[in-house]
Amino acid sequence: MNLKKFLISFCFIFLTTSSIAEYKFGRDYGSLSRPLPIKKDGIVDVVEVFWYGCGSCYNFEPAVENWAKKQNRGVNFKKMPVTWGPTHKLHAKLFYTIEALGMGDKAHTAVFTAIHRKSKPNYLGDEDAILSFLEKLGVERSKAIKYMNSFSVKQKVKRAVELSRQFKVTAVPMIFVDGQYRIEAKRSHSEMLKVVDHVIDLQRPVS
Repeated sequence: MNLKKFLISFCFIFLTTSSIAEYKFGRDYGSLSRPLPIKKDGIVDVVEVFWYGCGSCYNFEPAVENWAKKQNRGVNFKKMPVTWGPTHKLHAKLFYTIEALGMGDKAHTAVFTAIHRKSKPNYLGDEDAILSFLEKLGVERSKAIKYMNSFSVKQKVKRAVELSRQFKVTAVPMIFVDGQYRIEAKRSHSEMLKVVDHVIDLQRPVS
């Protein structure tokens, strides 16, 4: 190998190593004391825990949605509402109702926009307000009531409560990769997602 090729190879190895070493366990991301079993399907699960009433989650939404659209089939991205208190659980119920109705991302964005542009933390703070909001989105009140009180929605809220406790969610937004690693919003949105990419790469199956 001549000197030129050697230098090129050395630079490539150096840059690759630097990129891998850029984010460190314990500093940029942590692990769970009670991790979930890893599914051996070759797909990396990514869960963003959020709350509709959280300003940081509202600002993070465009960045994480743009990131999610760029992922291939090897990444399974989902959102999970936090369930700390009564209002959080009510908003979790709204989230899963929208999901059950098949209303899509536009409806979730509409909730964020309605809460934060109104500048009222208690907006959509009771079931009647939520039903009125869904009516404005074209959902009949009787249908919204049926879905909000369905067994499926109640089970999903219950599961979110269980996972929030197991994950020990202390702040939002927070991202979990494969039920093993936790990434908190310590830096900018783009930096947080770069850490997520790094952890996803660590979790990808070796071919």
